[in-house]
Amino acid sequence: MKVGRNLLAGLANSVWSALITFAVIPIYLRFLGSESYGLIGFFTTTQALIVLLDFGLSSTINREIARSTSPESHRDAAQLLHTLDFVYWGIALLIGITVIAISPYIAEHWLQSKKLDASTISHAIMLMGIVIACRWPIALYQGALIGSQRLSLQSGINIVMVTLSHLGAVAVLIFLSPTIEAYFIWQAFVGLIYVVTIRIAAWSVVGKPAGLTFSTTNLKNSWRFSVGMSAISITGLLFMQLDKLILSKLISLESFGHYMLATVLVSGLYLLITPVYNIVFPKFSALVAAKQDRQLEHLYLSGTRLFASLLFPLAMLLAVFSYSIVFIWTGNESIAHDVAPLVSILAVGSAIHGVMYFPYALQLAYGKTSIPLKINALLIVLTVPVTVYLTLYLGPLGGALAWLVLHICYLFIGVHLTHKELLKDTGWVWITECVGMPLIISILLGIFGYYFIAESRDFHIYIKLTLGVVVVLIAILLSILSSPMLRKLPLNPFALMNVHQNETSHSRDLQ
Repeated sequence: MKVGRNLLAGLANSVWSALITFAVIPIYLRFLGSESYGLIGFFTTTQALIVLLDFGLSSTINREIARSTSPESHRDAAQLLHTLDFVYWGIALLIGITVIAISPYIAEHWLQSKKLDASTISHAIMLMGIVIACRWPIALYQGALIGSQRLSLQSGINIVMVTLSHLGAVAVLIFLSPTIEAYFIWQAFVGLIYVVTIRIAAWSVVGKPAGLTFSTTNLKNSWRFSVGMSAISITGLLFMQLDKLILSKLISLESFGHYMLATVLVSGLYLLITPVYNIVFPKFSALVAAKQDRQLEHLYLSGTRLFASLLFPLAMLLAVFSYSIVFIWTGNESIAHDVAPLVSILAVGSAIHGVMYFPYALQLAYGKTSIPLKINALLIVLTVPVTVYLTLYLGPLGGALAWLVLHICYLFIGVHLTHKELLKDTGWVWITECVGMPLIISILLGIFGYYFIAESRDFHIYIKLTLGVVVVLIAILLSILSSPMLRKLPLNPFALMNVHQNETSHSRDLQ
């Protein structure tokens, strides 16, 4: 039941983080305005891009701890964590100094503001640098906890800190100072508490044997995987964040704020995506290390089908009922009119991206970092011209369309390159049965929901959403029942993750 507990904890973490984020955004808009919220969106994008400096080390510590099954290998993993402690804090200092130094240039020559003066923007960006520096080492300790399969502890800490971050920011804006500078000062304070807390938790779980020192030997032993992960991180984050970086330059700060609102809403899909990946990747790694190929294939196929059966209907709800959701969320008809089309398009692209986490986890479990690197490099080549062209002609809507087009390309390119080397006989089954069938079911029911519910004038907005949820549940049920693999699963949904422990049951399910 450890897997089940971790998965539930991860889901609880994602759900709570999203709910509290969605709840406070209307308050941020009320006290700060769309342009200042655009700065928060720019901060989110900047923070994501600076993860490039991670060099794949958080994934490395995750993988090494997950694979440490003997006292000797566990000490090596602890030694690596101790060494990376120094590396991460050094990078954090470098990040803070660099962002503060370039903040005047960004304020004057990059962001386009009509209401905020350059000095306010510059001060806000300086504070962003401090916040990012305070939070930077968190990824290392999260990787250690996830690799130790202590996702429940990691999730608990994150829930507390996200709550403190957002509710504290609301209190600051209401009772102390409704300014963007006050918002970022509070975020820096919470970031410092967060990193100290999770560092203590990580070392208490991993254990700190006596005699640990800074050692380049451990880094050298894992350098190939780390370098590969670093290249993947750089190219992957560029692919994921280039649209936002390009839009921040080509459209107004207010329009960019609307685009980021749509992005935040669609990120609700990652309530499901992130915790599932955090469970699947260590499981795949353990099965690869144990050379249990049959169990790996079964978990890969049935896991994807179950995941897609949940993810695609949820994305369909966002796409079809986007106006109702945004209007209820913000209470602003004008914002809902501008943001809803972006949500619809981004939701479909993000759902396609979500199912690709399974091939990605498979690639990393085998240590085949060259595969995602090739994929990301190819997609980056396409991202800039497609995003720039569509944004210049269609504005924010063009950026959303570029996101969708690029992730459709990702689906077909990624599947081809993955199964050319790994689980070679499963590529066609994966894309047609595991992904294609849930997608078709969701599209057909989505068309029905759009024409007979969302566009109907006979239903109140809350009734529309209620009926939309019913359509989602029907889509999930049909997708599961149409899969022979899922119909044969035990009633306990977490048994799927433990399938490698019962080879006899696995063989029977495949027949």
